[in-house]
Amino acid sequence: MRRAYNIADLQAAARRRLPGVVWRFVEGGAEDEVTLRANRAAYEAIHFAPRALLDVSQRSQKVTVFGVPYDAPFGVSSMAPLGLCRYEGDLKVARAARAANVPFMLSTHAFVSLPRVAAQAGVAPWFQTYLPGDRERAAAELERATRAGCEVMVVTVDVPVRGNREYNERNGLGMSLRLGTRAVAQGLAHPSWLWDVYFRSIFGRKVGESKTRRDMHDWRDFDWLRENWRGKLVIKGILTVEDARLAMDHGADGITVSNHGGRQLDGAPAALDVLPQIAAAVGGRIAVFADGGVRRGADIVKLLALGADMAFFGRPALYGVTAAGERGARRALDILKTEVDRVLAFLGCSSIAELGPQHLRLPTLMPARRVVAEPPAPDPVRLHRLERGAGGGFSD
Repeated sequence: MRRAYNIADLQAAARRRLPGVVWRFVEGGAEDEVTLRANRAAYEAIHFAPRALLDVSQRSQKVTVFGVPYDAPFGVSSMAPLGLCRYEGDLKVARAARAANVPFMLSTHAFVSLPRVAAQAGVAPWFQTYLPGDRERAAAELERATRAGCEVMVVTVDVPVRGNREYNERNGLGMSLRLGTRAVAQGLAHPSWLWDVYFRSIFGRKVGESKTRRDMHDWRDFDWLRENWRGKLVIKGILTVEDARLAMDHGADGITVSNHGGRQLDGAPAALDVLPQIAAAVGGRIAVFADGGVRRGADIVKLLALGADMAFFGRPALYGVTAAGERGARRALDILKTEVDRVLAFLGCSSIAELGPQHLRLPTLMPARRVVAEPPAPDPVRLHRLERGAGGGFSD
């Protein structure tokens, strides 16, 4: 870990530890991976507008979301593959997030149970689920989350059907993981993974992607969820202004602007491209989160400057825990914290509340990213943050 200076170093270490079939599952996107590439290209197309001779000696990146103070403006998204990459990876990342005092979303498909993560990580996670189909089972799931002490539920809505991830079909990850000749050779070449993950938690277990149909759900299902869940409710997978407004109308406490890491609809926009429009449309009335393609603290700052109240990511934490367990996950979060702090200093900002589009240079040919320079247009999200205080987040 001393040699892991950035997330790319952790990525390289994780790749060395995993068999090729598992690595492809982790890194892959849908179909031709246009959206997967767009997630990174969106960040790279935006430059900063650094400021000089401003006192930034007392910097803080603390934020408050749903009344809870956090030490950094980012959190860890839900990831089903964590248990496929490191034994009890979900629990290890949850502990790392707790140590860093940032939110962690536990996937409904996690290899470690929700009650155990809540009990052993030191705090109940944000619980990620899907819209209920079978109301009896859905009610039982809500009760389970309540008993575990969860205060935030994140409902993923961008999976009406399973994304077309062709590499999973080729590699047999749509069914129980049975090692063929090629996969056995890969596993033997990675003995630590073979023992630590395969034999301890995967052998005989169904992994890969659920084939459950999800295309019968609509806003009535969300209304049922809103009526029966007393905590905060976040909709994950919003990419249009229309859906953001509907989320508000139906009682969501927050939305996550997300394309599912490029793993669902290939050709969907990067979150960064549509975030300014969506943030302006909700006008600070609900929390706005965003994820997709984050690899640097600079990426997090760009999301915040364009209207997100908190950025989320999955793969950086996955790389860390795969490479070195909880210690690696902590290292990933520490790297991003350090990078966010450094970028704030260069931009002349002492707090997250001060960030806004004026700190960016955006491509003029893309209306969704265009910023008026003279005179500066009022930014409702930034004004909302300043009115709420330096925390820059949402409180009850």
